[in-house]
Amino acid sequence: MSAGASPSLEDAARHLAEALRALGVEPAGPNLADTPARVAELWADLFSGAAPSYELAPFPNPDPGESLVLAAGLPFYAMCAHHLLPFFGRAHVAFLPADKLVGFGAIAHVLDAAAKKPTLQEQLAADVADALEQALAPRGVAVLLEGRHLCMEMRGVRKTGVFETRALRGALAEPAWAGVLGPGRKARRAK
Repeated sequence: MSAGASPSLEDAARHLAEALRALGVEPAGPNLADTPARVAELWADLFSGAAPSYELAPFPNPDPGESLVLAAGLPFYAMCAHHLLPFFGRAHVAFLPADKLVGFGAIAHVLDAAAKKPTLQEQLAADVADALEQALAPRGVAVLLEGRHLCMEMRGVRKTGVFETRALRGALAEPAWAGVLGPGRKARRAK
């Protein structure tokens, strides 16, 4: 789809039906009659953030001292850009405010908006950190994502595991803040 083009659910459903046929699955078979249309609608929703908007409404910080804002355990759901299978988990987002703050719900909104496109876990963490950094100009930002990947669990090695990725900016990238994202969250050293 080109920039500015609106999605066509009918075209997407037709192409999905063709893809199923190409893989030897008859889309009119048992339980599949409406599947291409359902998948087209699902993907239109899941990919609605292809050009996400992070319209945050910052407000003045009444105490720009050494405070830390931390949102821990935020659930996220995203689609792997490599296999179009879900990855999901928990996000921990922290920032050291300077002159601006944002409502707590805005942090979850940024996470959800950034996850509404095919992406990688590393990119999702970077997108959240970059959006907060751009909107708030904080002294530091840290985003830790703990995710499970169905592209690994359902195919390939078929192993379950939780993968951590971090995006660290400003003061929160300094070693003194390594434990900011909770007990046991200190950066692991390569041996």
